[in-house]
Amino acid sequence: MTTESTVTSTAADPAPEEAAPAPPPEAPSPPRRGWTRWLPRYTWSGTVGALLFGCSALTPSLLPRGWLLQGLVTGITAAMGYGIGVAIAWFVGEVTEGRMSAGFRRRAWQVLAVAGPVLAVVMLVLGARWQRQIHELMGLEPPAGFSSVGVVVVAVLFFAALVGIGRGVRWLGRGLVRLLGRFLPKRVARPLGALAVTVLVLFVLNGVLFQGLVDAANSAFSLKDDGTENGAVEPTASERSGSPDSLVPWDELGLQGRNFVGKGPTPEELTEFSGRPALQPVRAYAGLASGGDDARERADLAVRDLQRAGGFDRAVLVVVTTTGTGWVDPAASDSLEYEFNGDTAMVAMQYSYLPSWLSFLVDQAKARDAGRALFDAVYGVWSQLPPDDRPQLYVFGESLGTFGGEAAFSGLADIANRTSGVLWAGPPNFNELWRTIVADRDEGTPEWLPVYEDGQTVRFADEAADLQAPPGPWVAPRVVYLQNASDPIVWWSPQLALHHPDWLRGERGPDVSPDMVWIPLVTFWQVTADLVFAVDVPDGHGHRYEADYVDGWAEVAQPPDWTAADTERLRQLITDR
Repeated sequence: MTTESTVTSTAADPAPEEAAPAPPPEAPSPPRRGWTRWLPRYTWSGTVGALLFGCSALTPSLLPRGWLLQGLVTGITAAMGYGIGVAIAWFVGEVTEGRMSAGFRRRAWQVLAVAGPVLAVVMLVLGARWQRQIHELMGLEPPAGFSSVGVVVVAVLFFAALVGIGRGVRWLGRGLVRLLGRFLPKRVARPLGALAVTVLVLFVLNGVLFQGLVDAANSAFSLKDDGTENGAVEPTASERSGSPDSLVPWDELGLQGRNFVGKGPTPEELTEFSGRPALQPVRAYAGLASGGDDARERADLAVRDLQRAGGFDRAVLVVVTTTGTGWVDPAASDSLEYEFNGDTAMVAMQYSYLPSWLSFLVDQAKARDAGRALFDAVYGVWSQLPPDDRPQLYVFGESLGTFGGEAAFSGLADIANRTSGVLWAGPPNFNELWRTIVADRDEGTPEWLPVYEDGQTVRFADEAADLQAPPGPWVAPRVVYLQNASDPIVWWSPQLALHHPDWLRGERGPDVSPDMVWIPLVTFWQVTADLVFAVDVPDGHGHRYEADYVDGWAEVAQPPDWTAADTERLRQLITDR
């Protein structure tokens, strides 16, 4: 009995050499002690993505950047790279059903710990050199205080904050999936939870946070709109809105409206420049407080005040679609008035409280409606005048104002039929007419300086001399687009995220770094950051066109007896102000 039991037991047990050894348990990671336990932990794949994207953000963009802005851009881009790295690792893991072994993971971190700092230091050194290069291209002194340490600190802080927010959203999603899993099958709960969180995030970002920021900005800038800048004086001449004879009171013009009618060259200054008796230029304007919320009502009011001031009796009448807060570039209005010795009239109106760069992002519809309403109101009166007894009718706009100006016309033929010419500066990339013309440019010409139909009607200029090319005939009415190769307003587009733009192919503009390259997603964020500081550069770069307005008006309106020497004198006067 005992022997049988022993035999049976021995037969049932495997031989010692055939027994599969149990894998040794993996030693748990030692718990972190002290303050380090509060530090966030990051995955290897995400860290690689953050490093690569963050370093790529140090490459040159269109405009020069200080260390603070560079750190902000780098941090945002690194956070984006972290998310992409994590997503790629998850996808690979799902497809291959494999996981990185502990040994391989340890070696991978060791390699990253050595290669990462080396790559970061190299890119920081190159980034500082690229910033010096961009400053020099724009005639600026290279920054003496560009702090690589500051860039790193700001980038790390923004990176950690954004990744933390992302993890909070993920935690919310997992919690919702667990909650739904109590009532629904897992296959249904997971996608439904992910969809619900996505909708919630989009609602918060767009419907609550974004709209809240826009409303707050509107409220803040509406308070500023009540002010008056130094140099803007309430006019007494009847040729100006806001004067005692005007239909639009001074206190309803808004900040930029008061700047427009309360400044500008006097008849004495015009006379001194031309050597001939000058007229008081007509400037008519309607602010947001002038005619309610309806763009047509404000446009009708502005045109009635233009009629009262004698604007339709001048040699030249210009319809201006403003930018953002209702600003009209004084270099543009002054240049025209000097060239025609005051025998001019300009009419404009406000459609927003927001500054140009923010209005550029959120007020496109208002700009379009304002442009159409104002031109239609002016044209309705102008077209009823005898053809031999009405002024030359021109259209002007800068930045978002070009978008509103274009909206008044169905195309180039409509412009030719209803105007004497157009001057537009810094057109946004989403302008429909501009995009059509640039897309149909003559073969071999770059996007930043296109030639369209041999320049017979439309010409583009990065520098004033570009208006003389090509050498063929330029018939009236003439259309001019001033667009600097380094202007982010012109080149910013959501398509930059995934599409290589033509303006970064082949020959570069004179003030664009030859080292600037297109990097998916990264270049989009770089140019987006450039938008905010587009005017904080010298004239002729970024979104600054002051002196070139002199040449633009001279070519479009062709003032009588105007010479190249006059152009140079006026350019100097505009530049020295």
